[in-house]
Amino acid sequence: MPPFSTDILVAGVWRPGTGEPLATVDPATGQVLATVVSASAADVAEAAEAAAVAVEDPAWRDLLPHERARLLHRIAELTEEAAGELSAVQTADTGKTLAETRALALSAAGTFRYLAAALETAEDTVTPSRGAYVTVSTHEPIGVVAAVNPWNSPIASDAQKIAPALAAGNAVLLKPAGWTPLVSLAFGRLITRALEEAGLPTALLSVLPGSGRVVGDAVVRHPLVGRIGFTGGTETGRSIAEVAARKLIPVSLELGGKSPTVVRADADVEQALAGVLFGIFSSSGQSCIAGSRLFVAREIYDSFVGELVARVRTLRVGPGTDPKTRVGPLVHLRHRDAVAAYVDLARSEGARVLCGGAAPEGEEYAGGAYYLPTVLDGLPNTSRTCQEEIFGPVLVALPYDDEDDLVRQANDSVYGLACGIWTRDHRAAARIARRVRAGTVWINTYKQFSASTPFSGWKDSGLGTEKGRDAIRAYQRQKSLYWGTSELPLPWAL
Repeated sequence: MPPFSTDILVAGVWRPGTGEPLATVDPATGQVLATVVSASAADVAEAAEAAAVAVEDPAWRDLLPHERARLLHRIAELTEEAAGELSAVQTADTGKTLAETRALALSAAGTFRYLAAALETAEDTVTPSRGAYVTVSTHEPIGVVAAVNPWNSPIASDAQKIAPALAAGNAVLLKPAGWTPLVSLAFGRLITRALEEAGLPTALLSVLPGSGRVVGDAVVRHPLVGRIGFTGGTETGRSIAEVAARKLIPVSLELGGKSPTVVRADADVEQALAGVLFGIFSSSGQSCIAGSRLFVAREIYDSFVGELVARVRTLRVGPGTDPKTRVGPLVHLRHRDAVAAYVDLARSEGARVLCGGAAPEGEEYAGGAYYLPTVLDGLPNTSRTCQEEIFGPVLVALPYDDEDDLVRQANDSVYGLACGIWTRDHRAAARIARRVRAGTVWINTYKQFSASTPFSGWKDSGLGTEKGRDAIRAYQRQKSLYWGTSELPLPWAL
């Protein structure tokens, strides 16, 4: 196991924070990995003020886009070189399997590489003239921006905000989740190294772990912060949106989900079974896009769900360091208990527990935040279990009668983040994909992502987008320039 960084990054300097001690726990054992002294509101203020100076430093302010792209490429290179170490740190901190955390580290590197390329080819626009002038639409950095991220996929979420923010010419205050700060701190060291190598101010990035009530609130409310990017729970997102509205600053919110995954009667059953299993039980269900509501055509419901349950029972539950593990521990015992409470709620609502529904027994699970992969049915889509985000390895199965019934139930949710469709009929797939109100729809696949493709949530699942070429523009302000071309005096010239 690599050594853990317990200093935090404040205004370009690695040092202990001045806030409360923050113990981060190995979800597989319940043992403390490290104690980080978190940031305080004073640390946030120091970081914001130094960031505001850094963005005006000519070494950064006057850097040409292709030169900023070179910095992003270097960060990607360092991330790839350190992928093994970053993976080990994130597995220790989150409980995810090493295969998944390595993929997340490489995804972070890919995000920086893609946005470096996008930056190289980004263009301002000479707009059509409507008079004796030349007009240009150009873009400039916002200044200091905030990135507030969750505990389930830290390094990928960090890259999705830091990369476009730096590409756009900003400085970033990163607030990682209190339960999982270690990989964000390790990632921050790589970015700091790249900044130092390039002779750029290290205060362009601060990594400020701590509680949401103290550090998160101080970050989003600081008057120098001109944009907020948040990934996390819907209610916290609403509070952040209110702060942004009062400050009149842009905000992007990636929030919760209760995503439907649909198996039509004509689906390739083997493909659908594998996809449904991966869609809900990878990451131990701790994913905003988890396919947590399974809708199966009534004529194949019993056979499909029966086979699904048989396969769920074979999934290996264990520590993320075991290559045979398919379902790792949940991030924290408190979260495991919250998931268990939802399954108890489902029982009270009349659900049948087809498998799982408890913590696994045995010495190897003692102390860890484990929960068995669980499949429920027998509930109406209107039940709380079917409507509220559980964020764990819990799948609820429901039959549907026809396409209209399917679409009605799938859309009967406050969320609209993602959807999966399993079918051999491309016309039906296209039709359903357009009718379901969600920002991302997968057809005969699930949980696939591309840095080049925008990601957004509808309804209570979010506001704004991440990823894609336009991610850079989301961290900039548009400005219009006019050049007069007439030699004649203006109408009011004296």
